[in-house]
Amino acid sequence: MKIALVHDWLTGMRGGEKCLEIFAELFPEAPLFTLVHDPGSVSEIIENRKIITSYLQNITGIKNYYRHFLPFLPAAMQTFDTSEYDLIISSSHCVAKMIQKKSTTRHWCYIFTPMRYVWELFDEYFGDKCSFPVRTAAKIVAPYLRAKDVSTSSNVDQYISISSFIADRVKKHYGRDSEIIYPPVSLQRFQVQEQVEDWDLVVSAFAPYKRIDLAIEASNKLNRPLKIIGNGQMQEQLKKMAGPQVTFLGWLSDKEIADHMARCRTFVFPGLEDFGITPVEAQASGRPVVAYGAGGALETVRGLDAQKPSGVFFKEQNVDLLCEALQKADEVDWDSSMIVEEVQKFSRERFVREVKQSLRIFSDGQLFSES
Repeated sequence: MKIALVHDWLTGMRGGEKCLEIFAELFPEAPLFTLVHDPGSVSEIIENRKIITSYLQNITGIKNYYRHFLPFLPAAMQTFDTSEYDLIISSSHCVAKMIQKKSTTRHWCYIFTPMRYVWELFDEYFGDKCSFPVRTAAKIVAPYLRAKDVSTSSNVDQYISISSFIADRVKKHYGRDSEIIYPPVSLQRFQVQEQVEDWDLVVSAFAPYKRIDLAIEASNKLNRPLKIIGNGQMQEQLKKMAGPQVTFLGWLSDKEIADHMARCRTFVFPGLEDFGITPVEAQASGRPVVAYGAGGALETVRGLDAQKPSGVFFKEQNVDLLCEALQKADEVDWDSSMIVEEVQKFSRERFVREVKQSLRIFSDGQLFSES
């Protein structure tokens, strides 16, 4: 059986690429189709294979501006020739699921979300924070992209959603049911430390929907120390609004992130996420999470009404409710061992086992024997 992997783009090692890395391990000979590849930006497991890019790769500086080509991404993805493959395994949050195939080829898609930029998060990406020309252009092309996203949903034979939250979106936009397999978290990287310090922590890319601005506003209002690990498109804007209690650390190594996770007072997660790996990592370090009570966080964090709580939810994305939640978290005597115990269900080993089982059934037993 000839197998091809498909991923939207390779420009950094984030949560989606951690999933792709496991697909690459399971199928070391499979080539990888992707729109744009920034060499060296992902792990060796991904890099050490045949990577086939689209014509966008030839545009100077494309690795920094590929999102600006959003209207052209569906067409670019559909230029790939996959006619020689029997099975396509895609991991998609934008257009990877749109890849064309012959009628006898089967397509198994691990979907992070229906096209993020034009459905529920359109206003976050193209709202008031954007310039008028960009916002206007986005409103013009969005109906086309939504229609394209829906019309190509039939390219996929089996959807695997990363959470119940995303399974509901797949059903809403595509009218399709999907299996749920939670993403993998390398829990063994994280350890509990007895001594925690007097600062909160955010670990995130600086995208609009992450709502890091809320965490900064709460720090400013409460005069509460906050450390932020990450970078991205909103970096300058966020730094301008930050008070003296906010420290920007840039992107750190995995080891350094794990160390900060273990030492923070509270992990702050103010965005609406499809799943959200970082809150699981914080809990694997025994630290409580203060999270916006919607989306994937409801499947990874247990609120104060749970038998074994691991965090505090705030119901609306405003600074006053976040401040209240942070102060409430300070009043709880958290049980680190209990927090750690309850996140073991998100392990990497569990992900591999469930993916192999799903693909075995999907391939009618041609992949991965039951033994």
